[in-house]
Amino acid sequence: MEVEHCTSCGRGLVGDGWVIFKCPNCGEGVIARCKNCRDQAIEYVCPVCGWRGP
Repeated sequence: MEVEHCTSCGRGLVGDGWVIFKCPNCGEGVIARCKNCRDQAIEYVCPVCGWRGP
């Protein structure tokens, strides 16, 4: 899983607090979240199945 930018805002994943995980719906898409988007529960969209979640 090589993702370097937040799926929600596009910021680079630097510092602490970011996470990378597989889509909880399809298990195939890779989702990356920066600390800011996680803290604010900003919506993300799976690049494979289009599932939306916070």
